[in-house]
Amino acid sequence: MRKIILMMSVSLDGYIERPDRRIDWHRVDDELHGFLNDELRTMGAFIHGRVTYDLMAAYWPTADQDPQAPPVIADFAGIWRSMPKVVYSRTLDHADWNTTVRHEVDPDEVRAMKAGPGGDIVVGGADLGAAFREQGLIDAYRVLVHPVLIGRGKPLFPPADLEESLTLTRSRTFSNGVVLLDYDRDEAA
Repeated sequence: MRKIILMMSVSLDGYIERPDRRIDWHRVDDELHGFLNDELRTMGAFIHGRVTYDLMAAYWPTADQDPQAPPVIADFAGIWRSMPKVVYSRTLDHADWNTTVRHEVDPDEVRAMKAGPGGDIVVGGADLGAAFREQGLIDAYRVLVHPVLIGRGKPLFPPADLEESLTLTRSRTFSNGVVLLDYDRDEAA
């Protein structure tokens, strides 16, 4: 059965974005972007919250049409367009680019998607990740820790009355100082 993976970038002090939603502190260079492209092209679907979907849909559908776009950008534009996507939103009724809109997280529907064929499913967005986590739907965490302290913003993991035991399955340090931490949720959890 495929896994549902929460995949997010985070500052060393635990934030995914500044209070004004800026993520300009991310240290994504060609090495890291190439790694992410290789990881994401094997996925079976992307699951986004509305904010993440809007951010992605504003740039990636046509990013490869810019003649100055680096190869890693052009590569990911194709990956993003062709990947089946689900966006959870209470306000959207329609979304383009191979995207299905859902208004509520239905755990049974998510489990059915997980049991389907294809690669693992990646969830992006802290709010949606928290909703999936509260319902026991996250199987693995793929966290990219960027070597920067931003002081305040939106935390990756908001306070919750949940405790999970995790097993480190992989780590990698990139030349730009970003560290990948890959954890699977322990089966007993």
